[in-house]
Amino acid sequence: MTATGTTTGPGPVSGTGIRLNAPAPGWSIEADVVVVGSGVAGLTAALRCAAAGRRTVVVTKARLDDGSTRWAQGGIAAALGDGDTPEQHLADTLVAGAGLCDETAVRALVTEGPDAVHRLIRTGARFDTTPGSDEIALTREGGHHRRRIAHAGGDATGAEISRALVEAVRAAGLRTIENALVLDLLTDADGRTSGVTLHVMGEGQHDGVGAVHAPAVVLATGGMGQVFSATTNPAVSTGDGVALALRAGAEVSDLEFVQFHPTVLYLGPEAEGQQPLISEAVRGEGAHLVDADGTRFMVGMHELAELAPRDIVAKAIMRRAHEQGVEHMYLDGRHFGAQMWESRFPTILAACRSHGIDPVAEPIPVAPAAHYASGGVRTDLRGRTTVPGLYACGEVACTGVHGANRLASNSLLEGLVFAERIASDIAASDIAAPGSADGGEPASSARSTGTATASGPRTTLPLLAPEARTAVQRIMSAGAGVLRSAESLARAAAELDGIHREASAAAGQDGAPAPDTDRKAPEPGVEAWEATNLLCVARVLVAAAQRREETRGCHWREDHPDRDDASWRRHFRITLDADRALSIRTTETADFPSTATP
Repeated sequence: MTATGTTTGPGPVSGTGIRLNAPAPGWSIEADVVVVGSGVAGLTAALRCAAAGRRTVVVTKARLDDGSTRWAQGGIAAALGDGDTPEQHLADTLVAGAGLCDETAVRALVTEGPDAVHRLIRTGARFDTTPGSDEIALTREGGHHRRRIAHAGGDATGAEISRALVEAVRAAGLRTIENALVLDLLTDADGRTSGVTLHVMGEGQHDGVGAVHAPAVVLATGGMGQVFSATTNPAVSTGDGVALALRAGAEVSDLEFVQFHPTVLYLGPEAEGQQPLISEAVRGEGAHLVDADGTRFMVGMHELAELAPRDIVAKAIMRRAHEQGVEHMYLDGRHFGAQMWESRFPTILAACRSHGIDPVAEPIPVAPAAHYASGGVRTDLRGRTTVPGLYACGEVACTGVHGANRLASNSLLEGLVFAERIASDIAASDIAAPGSADGGEPASSARSTGTATASGPRTTLPLLAPEARTAVQRIMSAGAGVLRSAESLARAAAELDGIHREASAAAGQDGAPAPDTDRKAPEPGVEAWEATNLLCVARVLVAAAQRREETRGCHWREDHPDRDDASWRRHFRITLDADRALSIRTTETADFPSTATP
């Protein structure tokens, strides 16, 4: 995968014929809609589609409640309080997005958000209320000028939302396939979506590689935080949805804008994988960021001090750490007292104490870690991608809401609002399951082999050995983390290319020399597929970060420290060509063009 030159204009989008190296499907089922993912976005879309009479299947990588949603501590943002308005929520979101938000998408989010939250409550979610009343308790987080964050269980909002939606899905009797890794998109002879292939792990009704045939596919696979060594994301967040969409010919945008949460529990320089998050709500309730001397370094740096947007806080922590030659700062909430820690932040308190730190008695060591992908698979206001029949919502999608930096607690709301919009579009569409009385039959080769028949010759990506996953993560953290430069990104790109060349050589692809006898291509399997997906999204992220020669939002280039609206208030439209070359086109304005989906 190599990057081609930047161009402007829409450019054609078509299937690529690229797929993962996997066995042909050995079983299949039929549906009207298949939803891939079981967080707030996926389960909301599934419930609404099913309520509209569409036969809906939910596919999820682990258990139904194992996605990123249940890890969300802070809450869900919406203009629910007295004196707050959608316009104020809009203004805060646009400021955080640093000039790259799609204002129309943001306006849809903030105006539809309050009613969407109330529908979530009617679905069964229970939010914390103010003592002695039924009113939802609201708090503040970074970038918000109003108290508009609804939370549950103190700091277990995501877990409560996940519980309510999972119970609703089970009560509705939706068909679910758990422990299933989605592999590739199926398309018919006209290039329209006709389902997905997937691999089911373990024993169950379906095992091994199979297919779900459906004319509508909703990607709600979550993020790609596992592309970095230290992240707040669960182990399942390996960029599978973005990688699938790229292989299917869909456009992705803004992948360079990875938000690093500023306050993640620092566990030492060798710590890898998912790290405990110290919610923004802790600062919202009055905790202070301090250095080793106890100095509050955010005061005077921004009008909101510790509650400045996340990119500003993360950069301030890194700057102070570099100035003092250390690797972390501290979050001081000792003045809360034991009762507040135990009632308001029980999950965080337990996580800290499990690592030998007592926030009641000592400051918490914190440092930024990869948290949220503001970019992803590009969609329109109805969640439609550039591939007909393929939708995306939640963290895997790029709706234009987040721009260059997500406003705190807008992610759960975005998943909720745009999942409902997708369900409305599907409900209004004239679709039917493959082979049903009023629906066309997909191309026979698509049904039998799980490949995109409209794309021409099929190409398989060389599989990455599972052990290469750690190497990809370390390369990304070193070269494309919070601090980036032309030098660090070039080094990362070269090292990732080297890993790709080794995989190609082992697979005997791309004219690479025959592999050594002791270096064989890995067997197809979950770990190899995940590592391959991670390498794919890592290379796209680095290519985009190299191209954007400015500092904007959560993209910080040390060699280009200023924001440059004249040159870079633009989006990248990235596709993977049939020859596996990366094409990066630049929009002519800050607005996204139409996805051109019928």
